[in-house]
Amino acid sequence: MSRLNVAPLEDLPAGAQRTLDTIGAQLGFVPNMFKTIAANPTVLDVVTTLQGTLSRVLDAKTRHSIALAVSQANGCDYCLAMHTYVATELGGMSAEDIELGRSGSALDPKRAAAARFAQRVVDSRGQVSDAELAEVRGAGYTDSQILAIVALSVQFLLTNFLNNVNQTDVDVPAVGTVDTTAAQ
Repeated sequence: MSRLNVAPLEDLPAGAQRTLDTIGAQLGFVPNMFKTIAANPTVLDVVTTLQGTLSRVLDAKTRHSIALAVSQANGCDYCLAMHTYVATELGGMSAEDIELGRSGSALDPKRAAAARFAQRVVDSRGQVSDAELAEVRGAGYTDSQILAIVALSVQFLLTNFLNNVNQTDVDVPAVGTVDTTAAQ
């Protein structure tokens, strides 16, 4: 059960209500995470602005793979369920690719390198080795794209932390466990 209170919609400022309406129109429902963070419109604005801005970096499947890898590394059940739902329903990713993403891999070798690097960024708190940086460069990522991978990782860390603190009620199909050692 969620540990933070969800503000009644009628108590939210008009801007927060509009933001939730926009999210609902995009996804077909308003996820519990957004309902919760709407209690602080500034946090809602930060999260949605960051998500909107970073939706323009890298391709969608790579962003989904990074989201899955980071959420798995952080043990965020809510984010794993939500990113699996979005990657499947809106992103056209296969069950196999989603499972690989959670393990820091992907069917596509270049995307696998990005997911693996994102997990290393999280696991090492950004203290990646020269070899790990060389590996992601060797997969074809430019320094500009590596910055995007790091920024996306931080975006997903933010929502992982919000949902882990809250223990947000999962409002999409929950996901099972995966063997994350298989891809490493």
